[in-house]
Amino acid sequence: MRCFPDAGADINDIIASGDGIGTLALGEWCSADGARLLDTQCKVPCSVLDIPFGLQATDRFVDALRKVGGVAVPEELMIERGRLVDMISDMHQYFFGKKVALVGDPDHLIAMTEFLSGLDMHPVHVVTGTPGKKFEKRIRAIAEAAGFEVNVKAKGDMFLFHQLIKNEPVDLIIGNTYCKYIARDEDTPLVRWGFPILDRQGHQHFPTVGYMGGLRILEKILEALLDRKDRDDSEIEFELVL
Repeated sequence: MRCFPDAGADINDIIASGDGIGTLALGEWCSADGARLLDTQCKVPCSVLDIPFGLQATDRFVDALRKVGGVAVPEELMIERGRLVDMISDMHQYFFGKKVALVGDPDHLIAMTEFLSGLDMHPVHVVTGTPGKKFEKRIRAIAEAAGFEVNVKAKGDMFLFHQLIKNEPVDLIIGNTYCKYIARDEDTPLVRWGFPILDRQGHQHFPTVGYMGGLRILEKILEALLDRKDRDDSEIEFELVL
């Protein structure tokens, strides 16, 4: 009986990384330094990509894999992408114009802000505890391209995040377990995402990255929004089919 499942890279795999044909680093803050060091010391070309949350970031990741590997994208992956695009189309009417507050790690937030903006949702408050003007510049660029204003803060905290929501209420909060206190105080739906998630079990068994992860995130967001609608609707507005 094993304490841990077989997974990960062993020492020989790590040593052999210096002979690789390329490195894909997912996240500027969490992965880029190692990839650039491998490039400098071992001449392994690297590309720094966003973590593949949602459609756009996953498209870029798949395309980078295709180029490094010199292969075509498998048909099964194209089918997964088609499912995500189809679900986005079906759910768009419920997402359009909804204001969202996001908190978490910078690499997570960049890809999620882009994903939500592509759904025509408005991430109006985006806060990370990690310092860095580069993060703020990237979030503002995403918001500007999508046509909405954003309150973005690097080296922020949960108190600031709560104050932003108090000053400009939102339709949805997306963040870790610590957000549950803010969600309760402000009576705002919460989608648990990021790290840590301490008050729910089983989430580790479901993907959040890639096309299938995008499906999962969409389902969780829509469920939170429609649960709130069912709760708040009058008897006249309470519908069987939404």
